[in-house]
Amino acid sequence: MYFQRLNPALLCLTLFLTLASSVTLAAERFDVRYLAQINPEKGIADVRIQLEGDLLPKKLVLHLDEDRHSQLESSDPLEMKGDKAIWRPNGKKASLSYQFKINEQKSSGRYDSRITKDWAILRSDKLIPPISATLPAGLSSRAYFRLEMPEEWSAALPYEEVSGDRFRIKDPGRRFKRPKGWMILGEIGSRQDIIAGISSRVAAPLGDNIRRQDTLAFLNWNLPHVVEVFPEFPERLLVVMADDPMWRGGLSGTRSLFMHADRPLISGNRTSSLIHELVHVATGIRGDGKSDWIVEGLAEFYALEILRRSGGISEDRYKEALDGLEHWGRESKSLFKKRSSGATTARAATVMAAVDREIREATDNQASIDQVARGLAEERGKVTLAQLRRLAEKAAGRPVQALSEKSLADRGE
Repeated sequence: MYFQRLNPALLCLTLFLTLASSVTLAAERFDVRYLAQINPEKGIADVRIQLEGDLLPKKLVLHLDEDRHSQLESSDPLEMKGDKAIWRPNGKKASLSYQFKINEQKSSGRYDSRITKDWAILRSDKLIPPISATLPAGLSSRAYFRLEMPEEWSAALPYEEVSGDRFRIKDPGRRFKRPKGWMILGEIGSRQDIIAGISSRVAAPLGDNIRRQDTLAFLNWNLPHVVEVFPEFPERLLVVMADDPMWRGGLSGTRSLFMHADRPLISGNRTSSLIHELVHVATGIRGDGKSDWIVEGLAEFYALEILRRSGGISEDRYKEALDGLEHWGRESKSLFKKRSSGATTARAATVMAAVDREIREATDNQASIDQVARGLAEERGKVTLAQLRRLAEKAAGRPVQALSEKSLADRGE
C-alpha cells in the first residue's frame, strides 16, 4: 500500500488556515438595533428593527400580538401567517418597522401596560415580540436598544445604559438577542444602590405616593439572602412601582419586576410579595401545565423563609405564618392546576416547607431545599414534578415523602 508523504510546512499551513477559519466563523457577529419612538398623544410606539453585518439571519419569525402589533413593513420579503410575521433579510442591511399599542387593560379595568402624558410603564418583551431566528452556524448578535421620547423624559431598564436613551442588551445563551423585562419612561424618580453585588434600582412616576427609599432599604435587608440561595441572580435588578390604575399586584420579568404602590412590603400573613417576585426573577422557571404549584409554592415558601433568615420576622411568627398557610391550604382540592393561586399556592408553600424539613433531617442539617431551588434555577425553563423529586432526592440522599403520590394526592370534596 502506498502512502503519500505530506510536506510538514504545507501540513502546518493547512491546519493554521483551518483553525483561523473556524475562529473567524465562531466570532462572526451582526448588529441588531432596536429603536422605539414613544408617542404619548397616540399611545403608541413606532418600532424599527435594524440588522447590519456581513452575514445576517436567513429567516426571522416574529410571534405577534395581533391586538397590539400592526402596520408591519419591510423592504425585504415579509410574509404574514396569522399571528406570525416571517421576515427574510437580504444583503448586509435590513430593517423592519411596525406600530405597538402600549395600553393593555385587564378585565378588572386595571392596566399591566400603561402610557400617560407624563410616563409609560410596559415590558420590553411585549414591545419587541418573541423572535425565532434561523442563523448560520457560528453567527451571533450584538444588540442595542434606543428610545426616542419627549425631551423631558428619561428611562429606566434592567440593562447597561450606554447613553441617556441607549442601552446594551444582554441575553446570555441567545444568539439573537432582544430586550426583555420591565421598563419605565417619563418624568420618573428613582433610588439605586449596589446590593450583594447586584445593581438595584427602584423607579416610579414622579408625584405618585411611592416608598422608593423604603423599598430599597427592604432590598438591602433581604436581597443578600436571596442571592445566597441563588448565586446566579442577574447582575441588574429593576423594581418598577406605580399607583392606580395599574394592576394591584406584583409581576416578575427578566431582571425586573412590577409592584403596585399599595402592596405592603410584608403582608398580613407575614409573607412578602416583593420577595415572592424576586424568587421568580431568580429562578426563571415556569410550570408545564400541571406544575405551576411548584413555581408558585417555591416563591411563596421563600417569601416567608427569607424574612426569617434576615430577621424580618421571629421564629415564632414564622411558625405561626406556616400554620396559617397550612390552614388556608386545606381549601385546595388539587395542586395540579394550570394556574396556582390562593389556597393552592398556600398548600404548595407548606409542601416546600415539608421538603425542607425532610432534607435537613436526612442530612443532619448539611443540606436543605436551597440545593433543590438552586438546581431548578440552573436548569431553568419548564419545571416538572419528576425534576423536583430528582433534585430533592439528590439533596436528601433518599426519597422525600413530602413529594410522594400519597402526600400530593387530590383531596375529596
